[in-house]
Amino acid sequence: MGADAVRIDAGALTVFLAEVFHAAGCSQAEGQRVAENLVGANLSGHDSHGVIRTPRYLGWLKSGNLVADRDVSVVSDTGALMILDGQFGFGQTVGPQAVARGIERAKELGVAVVALRHAGHLGRIGAFAETAAAENQVSVHFVNVAGSVLVAPFGGAERRMSTAPVAIGVPGAGGAPVILDFATSLVAEGKVLVASKGGKPLPEGSLIGPDGRLSADPAMLYGPSDPAVQPNSRNGAGALVAMGGHKGSGLALMCELLAGALTGSGATGPGYDKIYNGMLSIYMSRDRFGAEDDYARELRRYVDYVKSAKPVAGGGEVLVPGEPEARMRGVRRKDGIPLAPDAWDAIAGAGRDLGVTPPAPLS
Repeated sequence: MGADAVRIDAGALTVFLAEVFHAAGCSQAEGQRVAENLVGANLSGHDSHGVIRTPRYLGWLKSGNLVADRDVSVVSDTGALMILDGQFGFGQTVGPQAVARGIERAKELGVAVVALRHAGHLGRIGAFAETAAAENQVSVHFVNVAGSVLVAPFGGAERRMSTAPVAIGVPGAGGAPVILDFATSLVAEGKVLVASKGGKPLPEGSLIGPDGRLSADPAMLYGPSDPAVQPNSRNGAGALVAMGGHKGSGLALMCELLAGALTGSGATGPGYDKIYNGMLSIYMSRDRFGAEDDYARELRRYVDYVKSAKPVAGGGEVLVPGEPEARMRGVRRKDGIPLAPDAWDAIAGAGRDLGVTPPAPLS
């Protein structure tokens, strides 16, 4: 984030956003959940899934793409397998409900598979893996975004896939869990949104044009910039690039098939009148795999062994998944959450439109 970033206290920002979503039609409880989830993403350094999403969520709520205060409904429950429908409710409500059911069932049976269909934007998927790890559950999450065609497959120059996130969480055995969380595109769509609002620039080659040329210009995804208009990915001629060449592209394809086709939520493509998530989650009780002490010893041994590798750069450090997020939380709780001025103006303006006064930036 640039030197001109606006810094907002995390607590004050949470209170503000909770009031904004309540004013927009959510219950106070749901408004609080959405606010905590968005601010939590920023605290973890995942600005792409944080408060910059506020204007978009409000637009979806107004248009009916999102529906306030929906709960999951049970489509099927055969014991170790549950199929749930989010009824296009906020992902910050129906997502945690699905996760809680998966954790409870895995504790009972040792393993559980939960298919969630028709969920509003679920936010940072790593938060679900963190929740499961805190309950001593290993978890794996495959996600797709029906109606959001953003990513070109390897070898292609046209959009065919969503950003298709994956998250895996491993309990920390008394220490910090290991949490892997990433989009299968080279960058998440939210990072393009952040860059379009004056935030961190994109890496070169993050986007591809219809002529096959690589780019780092957000306009490739959103079209010409207009500060008065919320960026819409349908306005751009280009696409996001899959991470890792054919490997990331293949993983994205599997996310579409597992989280979209298998769950009944639908793989992404044209013709959808809503944008929503499908998620296939697998939960495994760690204590069913053997003694806690043996697991803890081996986890610490191997993590320490990986981190002991000589850094590429002098003064550098090898980190394992979850460490950057944990460190960032400490920094941003202390120093505030940095936002590009354009992004903060859009968020604050959305609050004012609903009669909610935004907090003053930190000095």
